Amino acid sequence: QVQLVESGGGLVQAGGSLRLSCAASGLTFSRYGMGWFRQAPGNEREFVAGITWSGSSTYYVDSVKGRFTISRDNAKNTMYLQMNSLKPEDTAVYYCAADYYGSGSAAQYVYEYWGQGTQVTVSS
Repeated sequence: QVQLVESGGGLVQAGGSLRLSCAASGLTFSRYGMGWFRQAPGNEREFVAGITWSGSSTYYVDSVKGRFTISRDNAKNTMYLQMNSLKPEDTAVYYCAADYYGSGSAAQYVYEYWGQGTQVTVSS
């Protein structure tokens, strides 16, 4: 069956960096767009970044532009999120998701598969 497994979360001080990974199995990874979402306590889950099936296009929510970078390695069936200059407001559970349409869209309804999430905590 399809599995998306996030890793790389943790506790970091404001201004620090983390690199999240999402390892995919059970699907043809290179055909799927991929996305990162996050959910902070009391908030709805929100789009963070997306990448098309080929990696040729990437998308970001305004609040992370210039600080976060999404990438993928189709040979390794893995997606990444490099997070720099972290802020306390980035604290959330981060989820990766696979988009059947290949678009890496911000729209959650296009995402067919979801991981279990990894906690990111940024202290001030």
